[in-house]
Amino acid sequence: MKIVLCSSYFNHHQMPLSDALSRVTEGNYRYIATRTISEERKAIGYGREKQPDYVMDYTDDSIQSKCVAQIDSADVIVAGTCPQNLIQNQFSSGKLIFRYSERPLKNGIEPLKYIPRYIKWHRNNPSKANIYMLCASAYTASDYAKFGLFKNRSYKWGYFPKTVYYDDFDGLMGAKDRTRILWCGRFLDLKHPDDAIEVARLLKNEGYDFSLDFIGTGPMESTIKAMIIDYGLENCVHVLGVKPPEEVRSYMEKAGIFLFTSDKREGWGAVLNEAMNSGCAVVGAKDIGAVPFLVKDGENGLTYNCGRIDELYKCTKALLDSVEEQKRLGRFAYQTIAEEWNADVAAERLKHLAATIMGGQESPDLYKSGPCSKV
Repeated sequence: MKIVLCSSYFNHHQMPLSDALSRVTEGNYRYIATRTISEERKAIGYGREKQPDYVMDYTDDSIQSKCVAQIDSADVIVAGTCPQNLIQNQFSSGKLIFRYSERPLKNGIEPLKYIPRYIKWHRNNPSKANIYMLCASAYTASDYAKFGLFKNRSYKWGYFPKTVYYDDFDGLMGAKDRTRILWCGRFLDLKHPDDAIEVARLLKNEGYDFSLDFIGTGPMESTIKAMIIDYGLENCVHVLGVKPPEEVRSYMEKAGIFLFTSDKREGWGAVLNEAMNSGCAVVGAKDIGAVPFLVKDGENGLTYNCGRIDELYKCTKALLDSVEEQKRLGRFAYQTIAEEWNADVAAERLKHLAATIMGGQESPDLYKSGPCSKV
């Protein structure tokens, strides 16, 4: 089976899944990059890794015809950020296509855009085509259902950053600082770093012993720093700037609690995978694309309604009050990633799902949970 994945620029978050797909297809895998990395992304560490041989850059005019040839010869196309013309031939040939999408309605329905989108999306996803949806958000399927698309043809998916398997997980958990809280991401309005500051203010007012580290940069950085000064949090809240991916993981391994405060505009949120893999007790907003797929409230993390500072504070306070609860949630968070939500499992399941569909079974229901289970 030959699988070709067409999406935007190749990066360290894409590499584990691509490596796994190359492995399960015995090298019959290609990644067609359809965009270049923005300078903003480069500034926070994207694009530093060496590109594997299976990556082909469609933005390079000299090899565009070779990219098209790879797509035309594929048995299965996985189409993320992909120009329609690149996969148009696959519809007429009846080849299997998986769309790969975060939620399309991050800003709601937007009435003036509904009809143009309806027409375009139906034209690009004809009802008789052999096409399915890999949902890189818990809200992808419901958003597309508002346009009458991918009914009974949507499967759980996501992003699969590097999974670390710890030889001494108990040692990792024992070495964590249970008063240490971590927030990681770009300082953007949609990520609500100010919500974490508000929680820190409340914790300090109640006399809690804690530290809150922020890793990242962005337009709201000056606002966050000003809030820290205004609230007198300089001794317990620290803005650490941009860190390379491996150093970010080191901070996650040391932290007891991870706060994930984005709203519905956060398509997935790969930092959640990484924090759970690092054994953090996570507190995540329900509107984030990854949270309903990865976090079972009270079992492997805690969830709250985005914007509800009181709920976020209550969850964080409860974790500081109970080291044992932190450990329990962190342990099950790690198991969620190590045992199911990782690139190796996703690649094997995608291959199996594709083979089942190509064998004549429409919309198979093969898995009860995790990647490639039905939405």
